[in-house]
Amino acid sequence: MRFRAKIVDLACLNHFSRIINTIAKLAKTCILRLTVCKLYFILSDKVANGGASMWCELIQGNFFDEFQMEGVAAEHNEIYLELIPENLSRALKTAQSAKAVKIKLTNKHCPCLRVAVELPSLSSSSRIVTHDIPVGVIPRRMWNDFREPSVPDFDVSIYLPVLKTMKSVVERMKNLSNFIVIEANLSGEMNLKIETELVSVTTHFKDLGNPPWASEDGCQSSAQGRDLESMAEACIDIKKLQQLLAGQQVNPTKALCNIVRKRIVHFILLHEEVSLQYFIPAIA
Repeated sequence: MRFRAKIVDLACLNHFSRIINTIAKLAKTCILRLTVCKLYFILSDKVANGGASMWCELIQGNFFDEFQMEGVAAEHNEIYLELIPENLSRALKTAQSAKAVKIKLTNKHCPCLRVAVELPSLSSSSRIVTHDIPVGVIPRRMWNDFREPSVPDFDVSIYLPVLKTMKSVVERMKNLSNFIVIEANLSGEMNLKIETELVSVTTHFKDLGNPPWASEDGCQSSAQGRDLESMAEACIDIKKLQQLLAGQQVNPTKALCNIVRKRIVHFILLHEEVSLQYFIPAIA
């Protein structure tokens, strides 16, 4: 089992660093899955236990100038590592003006991801700062626990409003309640609602648009023949939503959410070379 990679391009490095920062805000620990073409960051708190889950996928060729890996076996050419993303985020913070960053899987005293940051220096020799980030190697028999979450048939799919706007609304609302109701329909309308014994607050968003698949045959059978104005809603933990919005450094070109009535809200943030899915279970 071997892995080594190198980033030379500063823009790629900073972009990669922002993605890791976002992940660190969403997950205390996560699984890094390495394949020949892609990297995945996976958080699978069991949704049944009220935990959120995350699936973030990056095409390695868009970030790394060199990328070599050998998985656990020829027919299972993958590596699964458990790590604390905050540690990786901290290591990359030292790399903001680096000439190059090398990442390598090592095993001196315990398995580690070694991040070697080559910094520019005034003399001819370069300075190298290394960080060893402890990782746990996930055995092959447990890989199935970290498959891509299946998306249940949703009632409504809608584009999100500008995330900054949504974030400031949610931040104000979180002082009033621990729970927020998200509701949306197939006419591009979405509401964020707080309802407590003392106060009821609703923010309305209009003309958001619905993704094309929201009305396609087959893919979204439950939307067929449905009233376009009728709202599908789910009540979720406001802190989990705030975490997602506050941690956002990916600047997605598209952001949308799928609502399964009273069961789950599934967020999808898309950027050219990154897709981040985040699932927040509804509270009964």
